[in-house]
Amino acid sequence: MKIIYNIGIITAKYLLKIVALFNSKIKLGVLGRKETFKILDNSLQPSDKTLWFHCASLGEYEQGLPVFSALRNLYPKHKIVLTFFSPSGYEIRKNTPVADVVTYLPLDTPGNAKRFITQVNPELSVFVKYDIWPNFLLELKKRDLNAILISALFRKQQSYFKFYGGFMRQALFGFKHVFTQNEASKLLLESINYTNVSISGDTRFDRVSNQLKTDNTLPFIETFKQDNLCLVAGSTWPEDEVYLTAYINTTEHKNLKFIIAPHNIKSQQINQLKSGLQVKSILYSEMDAQSLASAKVLIIDTIGLLTKIYNYADIAYVGGAAGTTGLHNTLEPAVFGVPIIIGKHYEKFPEAQYMITNKSMFSISSQTELNSIIDLLISDSNLRAQTGKANAEFIKNNQGAVIHITNFLRKYF
Repeated sequence: MKIIYNIGIITAKYLLKIVALFNSKIKLGVLGRKETFKILDNSLQPSDKTLWFHCASLGEYEQGLPVFSALRNLYPKHKIVLTFFSPSGYEIRKNTPVADVVTYLPLDTPGNAKRFITQVNPELSVFVKYDIWPNFLLELKKRDLNAILISALFRKQQSYFKFYGGFMRQALFGFKHVFTQNEASKLLLESINYTNVSISGDTRFDRVSNQLKTDNTLPFIETFKQDNLCLVAGSTWPEDEVYLTAYINTTEHKNLKFIIAPHNIKSQQINQLKSGLQVKSILYSEMDAQSLASAKVLIIDTIGLLTKIYNYADIAYVGGAAGTTGLHNTLEPAVFGVPIIIGKHYEKFPEAQYMITNKSMFSISSQTELNSIIDLLISDSNLRAQTGKANAEFIKNNQGAVIHITNFLRKYF
């Protein structure tokens, strides 16, 4: 399995270079990885004490950020190296103040792993959720360096728990400790005799709870919303937008406005969304006070505002589950006490399963279902209040993962 894996990684290296000729996102990653070791050479000295944080992409960064920030405060004399695998994480957070050095993670070859660990020499490595690269972890284990996995979520279908998954299981044992989101993940690890595991919960609950401590005021949203109800659709994909535009174009609710924040803000997708609307709509990049007040739909064609915009939602729609791209963060609107609507593909998201069971989130699989749920939530203010309150309480009751993890980590220093 190890030989097959390493051949696969080397093959992927050359395939990515070919794909990069036609895909701008892949190109960013290919070019960025070429600079990794140079950046490390220029940023680190042999005498530096370091911590290494690794995330697959932006979502995992946001998930790990409360722990990263806590460690930054606890160990201010350490240099922090933050790596991303995906361009969508690196390009947006390459200037984050939580780290001293931000770069791409080199592809997981034995040679890259050895060189990277030699240069960084981390006293502690923190991986988030599931981005587990066996050659890097085996190199950490070989050198007896401390590594942990936080907010881990496992499923029995993964290779770690299959007869052919020996090489990947070895990688898991490179972690000195794993903090899982739930009991099921803990039991799966124990089934392969990994016992250095504890349930800490999901650090995203701490992350979104911190949003309530910030100023979430956005005057332009107040100008747009006025005294109307507002449905905020966040991180939408075309599959979600088909449902939303159909509802917007036919709804008879006069006191309802819509804010749509697409996941992909490239001009082609933004223009496609706007052209499908038959009511007055305006882009964030083109707005003015008069147009905002009279528009029915505001399209957010920028990044970084959605977590604050949810503060103005009376109803939230979270994208990703209408198609197969993966459900986006439903905890962000939940913390503001908002009822939430999602698509039908949410099986891999335990927080969504809980909220649906708790009847504070609604899953739709057709246009008719979406129309009915929105109409019901608009007409029944008590239902909106009850479901929103249940979501806010869900967030509050699941805080504490960061304290659990940081208390454990104090043992290492």
